[in-house]
Amino acid sequence: MTSKVIPVPPFDMVIFGATGDLSQRKLLPALFRRDASKQIPDAARIIGLSRLDYNQEQFRQFALDALNKFIPAAELKPELVERFLKRLDHLHNDVTKPEGWQPLRDLLNEHPERIRMYYLSVGPALFGTIAKGLASVGLNGANDRLVVEKPLGHDLASAQELNRQITTSFEERCIYRIDHYLGKETVQNLMALRFANALFEPLWNANAVDHVQITAAETIGVGSRGGYYDTSGAMRDMVQNHLIQLLCLMAMEAPYAFNADAVRDEKLKVLRSLRPLKGHDALRNTVRAQYLARSNEPSYVEEAGNPNSHTETYVAIKAEIDNWRWSGVPFYLRTGKRLRSRLTEIVVTFKEPSHCVFSNIHAPLQPNKLVIRLQPDEGLQLHIMTKDPGPGGFRMHPTALDMTFAEGLGPDWRMPDAYERLLMDVVRGDQTLFMRGDEVEAAWRWIDPIIGAWEDTGAKPDTYESGSEGPIASLELMARDGRRWREMVV
Repeated sequence: MTSKVIPVPPFDMVIFGATGDLSQRKLLPALFRRDASKQIPDAARIIGLSRLDYNQEQFRQFALDALNKFIPAAELKPELVERFLKRLDHLHNDVTKPEGWQPLRDLLNEHPERIRMYYLSVGPALFGTIAKGLASVGLNGANDRLVVEKPLGHDLASAQELNRQITTSFEERCIYRIDHYLGKETVQNLMALRFANALFEPLWNANAVDHVQITAAETIGVGSRGGYYDTSGAMRDMVQNHLIQLLCLMAMEAPYAFNADAVRDEKLKVLRSLRPLKGHDALRNTVRAQYLARSNEPSYVEEAGNPNSHTETYVAIKAEIDNWRWSGVPFYLRTGKRLRSRLTEIVVTFKEPSHCVFSNIHAPLQPNKLVIRLQPDEGLQLHIMTKDPGPGGFRMHPTALDMTFAEGLGPDWRMPDAYERLLMDVVRGDQTLFMRGDEVEAAWRWIDPIIGAWEDTGAKPDTYESGSEGPIASLELMARDGRRWREMVV
């Protein structure tokens, strides 16, 4: 297995909110690593834009501090750092004031032929304002690309309004709604696994699959983000975007071609095929809960500063897709904070053989499972039954065929961060791994009635022990169907 770096065309990137947390933690480190890999051409520029009155050297020092904090020292070779910092510039701009746009236009028009990327690392309340400001000075042409981060709305109505605001100034083909989960190597390999191999396609349906589990678990709590999180919760923060997107990639039909709209058309069909969960059905097929305190770590309500909070830090859902391929196959989704392990994985559990010829062997057969691990240790495992070696009788046990990407690529290989891939895809103009506006709205149409059913009860969420695998009700959700969650073991 090998990895190949393909350079991208010259570009200018403008980071709105360039001195914020996302820029420091993710964007600047990702750009440095792509530059160190010689994927970014010499002519490319990175322009930070913020309300701080930084000059060029002050912004470069901010970027250097970010690299020192979030990248291992062994990667920070002086010549690479110097080359990257020389790309950086900074503009002071209050995006709410019309006079601030002309200096940006003048700077970018020094190289009008280049691709321009505008990364909105700001709150969604400013998305429409920034899009309108860029359009007001003609920075919304065919080579201009607008990148927006979640949250993409708080509900369906706000998502529709957000889409209206940004599509008034930019064409849909120039808008990149980023979900960093879709940039993970294993997510992309999921499409390769399904559509580049004849092995799995005949089995990828209700005839062979018993059920699918999608898990995104974190060991940390909300910490200092408690105030923000209490207006969001696990459903809006994780399920509506990340987990729903993974479900779509698992369940979608083969696109007619591997291009952005073909892939997103098939994902949209899945979203429209999700069986609605309303009222009693929503309450029966979902679980929500909050983590409790442990040792010296506070509970969620303490971190949120709201003892009466109804905001969930854990969600489990039994989802069903009403189409020919997946009729009768449940998709179980779960996500939570302060859980036992930090992991994100998809588990496809296949049905047992229709006839067991080993009925005289006392050890029970276990169903085959395909485990797709997104983090940590990205890779694939196929669990099959094999015979124990040796002459001690015919004994069987499950064996995992393991393809961990880091092992396959050697000890010097570093798995690129999702932002590294996605930022370069924006430069290339490849929207395959980005959400389209109608996708976002379709996901909210399915999510909104569930949240509404919770709110209508007026009941507080269940609770669960910090460091556990979630609330008892989540186990019961699976047990009703004679199934159980895969243990959270890293």
